[in-house]
Amino acid sequence: MIVIVADSVRRKEFKHGHIPATDLETILSSYAEGIVVPLKGERLPHASRLIKIYATTARGARRIVFLIDVETGTGFFLFYRSKNDVLGKNISIKNPAFKKRLLAYLDLLSADIVRKAYMEHRIL
Repeated sequence: MIVIVADSVRRKEFKHGHIPATDLETILSSYAEGIVVPLKGERLPHASRLIKIYATTARGARRIVFLIDVETGTGFFLFYRSKNDVLGKNISIKNPAFKKRLLAYLDLLSADIVRKAYMEHRIL
């Protein structure tokens, strides 16, 4: 199982562009074992889907969003938000703020993939 973290998305989601080790572990373990909730999206790449995963950390509840390549199972990290965050409260395409940010992140992800500006994490 592989999780891709695009450089541009990482810089947008984490202060100073660095993912703390505990948060990275939460992201990866949640992708591997978390309870997945499908989300509707717009302008998603062919053969992909959007999912939300709920996670609990020492700093509180988190909402993690991935784009998944259905054919390979590769997860592309998009969001890591507190449930009390403006976006974390309502992760839905019906939320204009989430929709706007999602479309921006999909563009960033696409550009980073082309430039090979990402980290690949293998989950056993």
